[in-house]
Amino acid sequence: MAKIKVLLIEDNRLLRVGTTAMLNEQEDIRAISSAGNKGALEKAKKFVPDVVLLDLGLKSDNSLKVLESIKKQHPRTVVVVMDLIPAHSDVVEYVKAGVSGFIPKDATLDEFLNTIRSVVKGVKILPSTMADSLFSRIVELAIQEGTVDRVLAAVKFTKQEQDVISLLAKGKSITEVSRKLKVAVFTVKSHNRNILDKLALHTRLELAAFAFIKASS
Repeated sequence: MAKIKVLLIEDNRLLRVGTTAMLNEQEDIRAISSAGNKGALEKAKKFVPDVVLLDLGLKSDNSLKVLESIKKQHPRTVVVVMDLIPAHSDVVEYVKAGVSGFIPKDATLDEFLNTIRSVVKGVKILPSTMADSLFSRIVELAIQEGTVDRVLAAVKFTKQEQDVISLLAKGKSITEVSRKLKVAVFTVKSHNRNILDKLALHTRLELAAFAFIKASS
């Protein structure tokens, strides 16, 4: 069985060396190279990895531009961003640029390895901290802005449903929305279900994309 080829782009030398060693201990994964701030694109071109692990906080380079360049040169290479707790706005921008997943730097070894193995199979991995928020439905529609306007034209939301979309898309929890709108938690959950039904969206990724695009327009 062919091993998953991984390129690590991390400017912290200790993390780079330690992560590379850890990856190479796995039977199905091989760290083909690692890079700091410079030389990342050259190494991606040379080795054509299956997965790129990209530090979101590169000190002397723009991680988003690195991501965009890698996806442009190697569309089949999947990119996973590593950070502590990515901001919601970062999640949207990186998803639109083609990222396949996020690994928090405080993730367990199993979470780290499972993310790598999952994205190779085409699974999208969002930060676990967003798993229970409406915002975590971000991804697929984020790239289809023209589609969203047509969907909006065909769907009628109540004022309170619009308020719920706006707040949840900003990362507010169900409880926080309940307090903000001064309604019961059950009511917010009910609105959440109604919104999903109206939009016919069935994944956590789609609704937040819809909300984000409308909030940005």
